Amino acid sequence: MATVTPQRRTIGERLLSQIADVRRDEIASALLLTLIMFLILAAYYMLKTAREVFILSEGGAEVKSYSSAGQALLLLVLVPAYGAFASRVNRVQLVQWVTLFFASHLLLFLAALGAGWHVGIAYFLWTGIFNLMVIAQYWAFAADLYTEEQGKRIFPLVGVGSSLGAWAGSMRAGQIVENIGTSRLLVAAAVILTITAGLARLVNRLRPRDEHPAAAAAVEKPLGRENGFAMIFADRYLLLIAALMVVLNIVNTSGEYLFGRYVVEAANAAHGTGPETAAARQEMIGSTYSRLFSTVNLAGFLLQMFVVSRVFKFLGVGKAMFIHPIVALAGYLLMLRAPSINFMAYLKIADNSIDYSLGNTIKQALWLPTSREAKYKAKQAVDSFFVRTGDVLQAGIVFTGERLAFAVPAFAAVNVVLTIVWLAVAVLLNRELRKKSPGT
Repeated sequence: MATVTPQRRTIGERLLSQIADVRRDEIASALLLTLIMFLILAAYYMLKTAREVFILSEGGAEVKSYSSAGQALLLLVLVPAYGAFASRVNRVQLVQWVTLFFASHLLLFLAALGAGWHVGIAYFLWTGIFNLMVIAQYWAFAADLYTEEQGKRIFPLVGVGSSLGAWAGSMRAGQIVENIGTSRLLVAAAVILTITAGLARLVNRLRPRDEHPAAAAAVEKPLGRENGFAMIFADRYLLLIAALMVVLNIVNTSGEYLFGRYVVEAANAAHGTGPETAAARQEMIGSTYSRLFSTVNLAGFLLQMFVVSRVFKFLGVGKAMFIHPIVALAGYLLMLRAPSINFMAYLKIADNSIDYSLGNTIKQALWLPTSREAKYKAKQAVDSFFVRTGDVLQAGIVFTGERLAFAVPAFAAVNVVLTIVWLAVAVLLNRELRKKSPGT
């Protein structure tokens, strides 16, 4: 009986094996998709650094927190509109046109800045919507390109591009703010987004082809008419993903609020609160956030590079869900003793770096066993509206806490309770995931 000699791995397979198990016919599409994620996140962190400068210098941390509520209201209109558009075009056209739609808005903001207008709140609203909708659709695109088995192997590599892009973007943002000015961040991001829109068509051509012609033809057609919100409330698994995103975002943004309040107070103490020192305050705030973002994203990149694929391999997606909330719970328990700003920075570095690497890859992998319609429409609703719903609830916590003169330990105690809820949702979601994908 003849024996089958296994194929030797190519150089590309061997090099990438330290990050993810990528097969030879997947290398081109996986690397290009990784590049796209790098560019998207680099652009976002340029825009995010500009966001912090505009909103904190014009309104402070409290206004920043309240502005999040407006995004949820806008998304009630935008998410159904996105779903309706997705039902009329194929996936490449969807990704390209939505990306260019957001890129065109940057020209309007540049014109407003040139006219001397205050854009802080409007830009904050826009950036939050851009972040969720555009990044969500690229991950939906990735989940649609690959099978569930392929996605679990390839997503850790794609996440490397995301983490590295976030780090590079935040580093470059700090240099641009200090040497040229905040408005140039918007110009650079617009150019990057235009490039990624073109790359989407190329990665679609390079993807591994489906062996069944009917299935291959189906993925190039517009999506069905299902409504994203209706799909979520009709499926326990999707509803639990939505709940996870809500509670996770409340915990995360509460920590962001506390750190932002300290940064504004430090800038005011160093430079005063008068209009003549506004530029100095903006530079200090921008530099502080650039350093935070770059440290977080470097740590996230290292985790993504050397840890995530191994966690997926040994624990699986379901069990890996518990790592982030356990770390957050430990941090907020320690914060009950009124920590310094340095401790808060360390906590945000740990919290955000895990969220941006392991946490983000887990959140994307949860969509692999779902339908195409769920990947684009329900995911868009979850990753945008339900995330911002978490912001609305967090804004209510901030409003109540400010009126009751909450100190840091009081806000930390609230986060301790919410993190316990987060763990409970993870338990239920893990059970549903095992039903949909046994052995996960």
